[in-house]
Amino acid sequence: MYLKSLEVHGFKSFPEKTVLNFNPGATIIVGPNGSGKSNITDAMRWVLGELSSKNLRGSRMEDVIFAGSDGVRPMGYAEVSVTFDNSGKEKTINSEYDEITVTRRYFRSGDSEYYINRKQVRLRDITELFMNTGIGREGYSIIGQGKIAEIISKKSEDRRNIFEESAGITKYRYRKQESEKKL
Repeated sequence: MYLKSLEVHGFKSFPEKTVLNFNPGATIIVGPNGSGKSNITDAMRWVLGELSSKNLRGSRMEDVIFAGSDGVRPMGYAEVSVTFDNSGKEKTINSEYDEITVTRRYFRSGDSEYYINRKQVRLRDITELFMNTGIGREGYSIIGQGKIAEIISKKSEDRRNIFEESAGITKYRYRKQESEKKL
């Protein structure tokens, strides 16, 4: 599995529809301060279900919507789509599809929409899709600005969650908690 593309429209510093295509291997994004490099990482976290505006370097969730600039009107919504190539013998993401596109749309009214391969789903469905892959909003593969120091200084229980995710047992703990709630 590999990250195939990231499409950003109206998210933070991206008023125009912007598509970043990635090939297998390493991709490096460089640029001067203020060019939007961190916004790409924020877009990845956000589309995978991040709910904390603080983790997205904002004070409210509306801060993810492009606010406007000289000659460019503010947007009414933000939309991010991420596409993963899940082909291969061992499918990392538990899905019958070889290509998986997850989309999140957020409106100024506060409404959110989530999609998997253009089919509307719940946030919970996206969270469950990426469990034990290291990719989800709690995953260890997307680490934003200042997060490494935060991981090191976290309480032992918080660090344990990171290790459980990398070991692949988060899904089972989640299912156990859901079963206990139902009982």
